[in-house]
Amino acid sequence: MDLYVVLGIARGSSVADIKRAYRRLARRYHPDINPGDQEAAQRFRQILDAYETLIDADRRRRYDLGVREAEPAPTYGFEGFDFSARAQGPHASTFGDLFADVIAGRQARRTASGAERGADQYASLALSFEDAVHGTERAVTVTRRETCRHCRGSGAERTAPVRCPACQGGGTVRATRGHMVFSKSCPPCGGTGQQRPRPCDLCHGVGLETRAETIAVRVPAGIADGERVRIAGQGNAGTHGGTHGDLLIAVQVASHDLFRRDGDDLHLVVPVGIHEAALGARIDVPTLDGTTRLRVPPGTQSGQRFRLRERGVTSPRTGQRGDLVVEVRLAMPKLLDERSKELLREFGRIHGEGARAEWGGPARTPERGTA
Repeated sequence: MDLYVVLGIARGSSVADIKRAYRRLARRYHPDINPGDQEAAQRFRQILDAYETLIDADRRRRYDLGVREAEPAPTYGFEGFDFSARAQGPHASTFGDLFADVIAGRQARRTASGAERGADQYASLALSFEDAVHGTERAVTVTRRETCRHCRGSGAERTAPVRCPACQGGGTVRATRGHMVFSKSCPPCGGTGQQRPRPCDLCHGVGLETRAETIAVRVPAGIADGERVRIAGQGNAGTHGGTHGDLLIAVQVASHDLFRRDGDDLHLVVPVGIHEAALGARIDVPTLDGTTRLRVPPGTQSGQRFRLRERGVTSPRTGQRGDLVVEVRLAMPKLLDERSKELLREFGRIHGEGARAEWGGPARTPERGTA
């Protein structure tokens, strides 16, 4: 029986199309509208089964792949139902109430037996600047939910099965609603025919227990402060055979005494003497790999920046390396003797007026005795 043909829709129909087809057919074949028509009742059962399967995305996908439900269909009993008379009063039941119970029972059984993925687990890890830049491996202790070792995740004590006293092992019970007598899954045993086992003494029926474990975490080179490392399958255990969640580790990176990070670039402030900035020089600059030589051209001004290509941090995403940006700051010399002071006065007399003229302010000759 093709469920799409039952509803009169195409295989690529949307959810809205399925709902419209179901409402249209239900109004036509509902037993309350066709009292005493067994053929209409049978047709309505087919329509309901087709609707319930196709409206569920997972069941529809399995049906389209040719996978048939292993769960046996519930029994719909019509014994004793008088379609010519309707129950009266506020507690009177309709035919739709029956199918509401049936659909709810099916959904409850799927929820109870369906596997569910475990929740993600979160932790934090403090790193030095060097460890974050070069990468490292650390041990992290996490406390998470694992499958109960006593009941192996079943949530019940391992005991010999006992027949359900409510249904006498049949798994179904007969009930009456209004003028209708029908069979449904036994509520006490959930349709298994066996008495529910006693909950596990260790996990109290949850199927999970709390355990602490130490995990080796590989931190990739170039990770930045605030980023997270994801370790698949190291989170909380799932239920009913579901997979583990993931472990998410938030990284906290300490600052550095010399370098300031901006993305994959590093920034560094280097002091230079007045004579080096004026005459030019080659100075040693610290990098992540040791030191390198930086050429300071003559006439360099305080605050001027130089970019050293591929001397920054290696990106953990692209593998490309950032740059090192060096900012020059003039360092005033310490005047230890009168000879040094006199040389600076002489320098000021020679160049001071030109600098003042470029700036636009009045020229001023340094007084003797000032430093």
